[in-house]
Order: sequence, then structure tokens, then C-alpha cells
Amino acid sequence: MSTPDLNLLVTLNVLLAEGSVARAARRLRLSPSAMSRALARLRETTGDPLLVRAGRGLVPTPRALELRERVGRVVEEAQAVLRPLEALDLQSLVRTFTLRSSEGFAENFGPDLIARLSREAPGVRLRFMQKPDKDSSPLRDGTVDLETGVVGDTTSPEVRAQALFRDRFIGVVRRGHPLSEGEITPPRYAAGRHIIVSRRGLDKGPIDEALNALGLDRQVATIVGGFSTALALARTSDLIASVPERHTESLRAGMHSFPLPVPTPEITISLLWHPRMDADPAHLWLRECVRDVCAAM
Repeated sequence: MSTPDLNLLVTLNVLLAEGSVARAARRLRLSPSAMSRALARLRETTGDPLLVRAGRGLVPTPRALELRERVGRVVEEAQAVLRPLEALDLQSLVRTFTLRSSEGFAENFGPDLIARLSREAPGVRLRFMQKPDKDSSPLRDGTVDLETGVVGDTTSPEVRAQALFRDRFIGVVRRGHPLSEGEITPPRYAAGRHIIVSRRGLDKGPIDEALNALGLDRQVATIVGGFSTALALARTSDLIASVPERHTESLRAGMHSFPLPVPTPEITISLLWHPRMDADPAHLWLRECVRDVCAAM
């Protein structure tokens, strides 16, 4: 079965509203002959004469009367679909956004972000989700609206990314720890017992490479999956945690932080989303909120 010409819906809607080929032609800016041909096509498509001669005018058939209200709604809905989006009304917006982030982002940036959303759009709710890996499929399938993290080799090339801030790793120990006083040299740092943070359970990283270049090794006491766990362990022991500075600012309250005594690469934390959300006004506003909050801290 061939697909009907949907442009005929507009013609049918005007013809049934006007009840006259001549008036419909003027309204659609067509010649009377072109409108007559369109009516002939409509009759062929619907299998009904639609408008029949009665004296000097035309009257609708029962089928035309049945279609008149329906076709009007269809045309109105189609025009609404193709109409440009109206300006976003944040005060009346009701929506839940899901933001997937590494550990520490919600604790450090969440309060200010939630406060801004509440001020500007009281009906918006933010759902934070832990980020166990760098799989981009949740962005693609729509279960996640936004994500923060480091763009890597496993990040899907279709994903949009915009840098939020740069971060560096620092050392963190409890108050009163021996490393909370005096100069922290590479040998002194390496001599301590360390916590490694690795989602994949790895026992080596860039810090170890920098120490190895100086002929040093650090003793790894434990490996954990997140920064908050590492800091919780360091807070109540003599263990040393090495964590990103900006990501963990609120988690490190009451602890002693210090620059690492070996050079390690900075990391760029980016905001990630799927390109199908590029033009969504509410999503665009949320991205702006996240960028502003991160830039202010």
C-alpha cells in the first residue's frame, strides 16, 4: 500500500472549512484549477466525493462531515510539532534530571547546584547517580542526562564534552599525622602506608610512576573503589590518601592536605551529554547551571 501524500491533509482541512473550491483556492493561494485537481486527488485517496454539487454550491458528504473535526485536529497537532520551541518557563518547569558523576562531585558541588535549581526552577529535581565506569550507553539511551568525568579512550566519540575545571592530586592525612608537619620530601612520602583509589582494583598509577623515576616505591596498605572511602580510612588511621583536590574539598574537612612531592599530570573534569540533547532548552539551562557552579568554586 502506497503512502498517501500528507500535504493533502492541509488541503482537505481548508476545503471542508470553506465548503468552496474558489474560497479554498484563495486561502491556499492556488489557482481554481489547481484546487480542483487537489479535490480530485482527495476523492481518489479517500474513496469518497467529499463535496458534491447542490444548486450553486457544494455540500459535504457524511464522510466529509465525519472527517472535518478529525482532520482539523490532525493539522493543528502537526503544525504544533513543526513550530519552533517556545521560551523556557523555568518557574513552571517540572522535570527530573539524572546526573552521573564520580565520587565527591555531589558532595562538593551538589549543595550549590541544588540551591540554584531550587531558586530558578522549583519544579526541577536532580537525581545523582554513581559512576562505576566510563560506558557512554546511559547517555545514549537517555537513562542519564548529564555526566561529569575525564574524557578517555573509552568515551564514545559521539558524546559532547565541555571542560568544567582542572584538578590535581594531593596528599591527605589526619590531623596530627607525622606528615602534617615539616617538609614532605619524596622519600618521606613514599615511606608511609598508602591507600590507592582504583575502580578496577589496580595497585599502580601515575604517582607510582613518578616515585619509580626517583628510585622509590610506596607501600600500599589497601585499595578502595572511591575517594570518600579513602578519606574515611585516612581520617581515623595513619594511612595516606591521594585524591583530587577540587573534587574532594568538602570531604577533606578537618584533615591535613599537602601538595604531592612528585610531579603528576593534572586532570580535566568535563561535562558530557549526548548530542540529541543539544537543542533542548531545559537541558541547555541545566548545563549552564553546572558550569557556573563549578566555575564559582
